[in-house]
Amino acid sequence: MRSIVLTKGVPDFSEGAVSFDEDGHLERGKTPTVMNPNDKFAVQAALQTRVRHGGHVSGMSMGPPGYADVLKEAMETVYTDDNYLLSDRELAASDTWATAITLCAGLETYQEEVGDIDIVFAGFKSADGETGQTGPQTAWAMDWPIVTHVLALDIDPDERVLRAKRLVEGDIDEIETVEVPLPCFVVTDPEFEPTYRKASHRLTHKQLRAETEERAADHEEHLTTWNHEDLNLDPDYIGLDGSPTIVSSVDPIPKAPSEREATMIDPGDEDEMSEMLEEMQPYATGAGD
Repeated sequence: MRSIVLTKGVPDFSEGAVSFDEDGHLERGKTPTVMNPNDKFAVQAALQTRVRHGGHVSGMSMGPPGYADVLKEAMETVYTDDNYLLSDRELAASDTWATAITLCAGLETYQEEVGDIDIVFAGFKSADGETGQTGPQTAWAMDWPIVTHVLALDIDPDERVLRAKRLVEGDIDEIETVEVPLPCFVVTDPEFEPTYRKASHRLTHKQLRAETEERAADHEEHLTTWNHEDLNLDPDYIGLDGSPTIVSSVDPIPKAPSEREATMIDPGDEDEMSEMLEEMQPYATGAGD
């Protein structure tokens, strides 16, 4: 069983980590990059598949050289055997369509040079784009079946099929059971939860974690970087030139008004500390709710 996990680096939107300029625009260069939160569910699905069925798992991302750290995180969490970064200046400013074309070329190159892929795992949507288009568009470019909003899955290696439960949202949320042939794409839902019911699965999980600690320490030795020439991509169809999306305007993020008042106290002042404890005590007992 050979799987690929697609992951992306996004700005760290946690409180205090995001940097904005004076106009309220995001400063990516000053904001830390982390793995896209929704990709972590795809990572968990890939790990569950590997624990249950064995095989080889690779991580793949498209972005600047700094995304190697995101792939390192994938190695540490999904225990990838190796990682692949699609990166050069010709790929900059790609929209979802140009990204999908590039990822498709990356997957095809992988199959030519490494081995046939059984499953590609992708996250629901990115925290910075929020389109949810890249996974489905890449599946379309590969001409592979795709299952989205996956809550649970398993593989029948003899029949070469994937069976999954997926969330169908509507007036009433329903769970749909589907079956698709391999190779295929899987887009996980944020409600996906991996399960390891057998003792053998839990032991395998523990063994993989131990093996990965040494590999992740030298993750760069297991990283392959491909540029657009390696992928045989025409610059006219990738990056900004190959992106049909037109952004008409970018609005600054409004700054939230300061509504909280802060009282500064000296930890060494007993009177001030006593006043603070008296103020906080009702909340500690639940009376201040």
